Amino acid sequence: MKNEKVKEPLIHIVKRDSISTVKSWLIRLGSIAASLVFCAIVTIILTGKNPIDIFSILVEGAIGTERRIWGLLQSVAMLLCVSLAVTPAFKMKFWNIGAEGQVLIGGLATTACMILLGNKIPNYLLIILIFVTSMIAGAIWAFIPAFFKAIWNTNETLFTLMLNYIAIQLVSYFASAWAVPKGSGAIGIMNADTKAGWLPDIFEQKYLINILIVAALTVFVYVYLRYSKHGYEISVVGESENTAKYIGINVKKVIIRTMLLSGALCGIAGVLLVSGTDHTLTKETAAGRGFTAIIVSWLAKFNPIYMVLTSLLICFLQKGAGEIASKSNGLDKSFSDIITGIIIFFIIGSEFFVNYRIKFNKKEEKA
Repeated sequence: MKNEKVKEPLIHIVKRDSISTVKSWLIRLGSIAASLVFCAIVTIILTGKNPIDIFSILVEGAIGTERRIWGLLQSVAMLLCVSLAVTPAFKMKFWNIGAEGQVLIGGLATTACMILLGNKIPNYLLIILIFVTSMIAGAIWAFIPAFFKAIWNTNETLFTLMLNYIAIQLVSYFASAWAVPKGSGAIGIMNADTKAGWLPDIFEQKYLINILIVAALTVFVYVYLRYSKHGYEISVVGESENTAKYIGINVKKVIIRTMLLSGALCGIAGVLLVSGTDHTLTKETAAGRGFTAIIVSWLAKFNPIYMVLTSLLICFLQKGAGEIASKSNGLDKSFSDIITGIIIFFIIGSEFFVNYRIKFNKKEEKA
């Protein structure tokens, strides 16, 4: 028999050895542009409305007034704070899906301090106690799955996910127990008359202190992951636990220590949401940030500086999409969610082209 020549496929998907930072960001920006074009087409087909008008409303809803700009910056800060919290664990390839619950537990500790100690001790001491207590509470909530993972190698994804539901029920219970008035099921604004436990306004801006704290945390996490010994150990464990053990790194210790840090940062997010923003607590306080933070951290390749940009993009879309629902006749929030989802889907899809390239083989000419 004659050896038949195997035909090569027309298209090859090849993993990139490396790609420049400029090129990778051009691909991501191109994906955003493509998503806007696709959204425009969808808008025309489904509504018959001018997509330019829709996008104008989106921009106006995010940055149309000074108040909206501050609201956007606050949203970015809170999402970024939770994203910073999950990043050390993710870089270690410990899939912490429990940030939502860790934030709620931190917020619950903050609420307990404000209700039980408000107006009983000096405010500066109360705020210090709030931060310490909430960080410890968040760290303990994160320690539980870390301990079981380190000792018995349990599935951290399921473990941390289940703890979210327990945290939600704990918050619901205490919201009912501390409800004002009794039986309302809601805590209400705490210490509204004295503002005991409230984070102070800076330059008459309610959200500025939150933004400054998160900015400081961003620098801290960046330096910690990039330049500290702990950050190096996290990277090695994430690459290979066997390699880490071979060079003398205590993997169990690194897992527990890193999750304690993640939980403590989630506790700070709980403080900023309860003491710095809402001054109350409900099971919706975290508002899904624990899950959105996963997208932010992953898109930024676990780089805290890039996470500022990804947080800004997602919050910008969320704020603008909400305005579309309120200002466009015939459109509800579902349509604005569709637009947001399409854009995020394109951004996530762009990572394929960052990591892989499509190679076309030339067709063989017949003799």
